[in-house]
Amino acid sequence: MMSNANGAMYGNIQGIKNLMKSYDKDGDYIDPTTGLAGLLVTEENAGSRKCIITIPESSKDEMFEQTKKEFLRENGVLNGDTTKRSDVYTNMYHKVQKNDRLAAGYTMEQYERAYRRAFLDAARKADPKWEIGKPVPSRALDGITRESVESTLEKSGSSFVKKSIDVSI
Repeated sequence: MMSNANGAMYGNIQGIKNLMKSYDKDGDYIDPTTGLAGLLVTEENAGSRKCIITIPESSKDEMFEQTKKEFLRENGVLNGDTTKRSDVYTNMYHKVQKNDRLAAGYTMEQYERAYRRAFLDAARKADPKWEIGKPVPSRALDGITRESVESTLEKSGSSFVKKSIDVSI
């Protein structure tokens, strides 16, 4: 491979074709696990990644249900070995435009944290002595819906925070 090129690397046409299969028509890298472009953070898109955008309601529903199921199954422990949350992200990425995928992932992460925080608060409210890793109190999460969690959120910069309650008389 080094002969006849003064020590410089060169390749054949099939090698170039194989390499180009990893990029879309815009030259964006295609993630081999999802088959989607727009998921690689580069210098060009890093600034637009951390922003809140509108994501599909079905994706938020799916994340809420998955987070709740895993919270109950793992007794509040974040277990990276058994989670299926990455499947929720992949499903969402298929539903959004390529240029919105990084921001959509960041937005979903913000929702996921809010859902988990609501579950933690509810478990502790049901049993103030409850700790992560112990069985979640029975029916502690029954009154929590995705909409009830999201209604307590407001956008602050590039993230969500709990709305402050006005207690003025």
